Amino acid sequence: MTDARGRLESDPFAYRVTKAGGLQIERGGRIVLTLGGCRAARLIAQLERAEGIDEQLLLAKATGHYKH
Repeated sequence: MTDARGRLESDPFAYRVTKAGGLQIERGGRIVLTLGGCRAARLIAQLERAEGIDEQLLLAKATGHYKH
């Protein structure tokens, strides 16, 4: 997968794993999605294996912002 428009490089997603095992996904300094439970655990495991643009694509897909 690729980011054809280069938007993930110019305005990347960031994420933070909470103490409770949840996942907060941020973009532009704002939290755009908070995940918990099994979905958060599954995405955290995928993010640990991902590198570079693959990590950004996983975050974009999780938030639903991957088609913009």
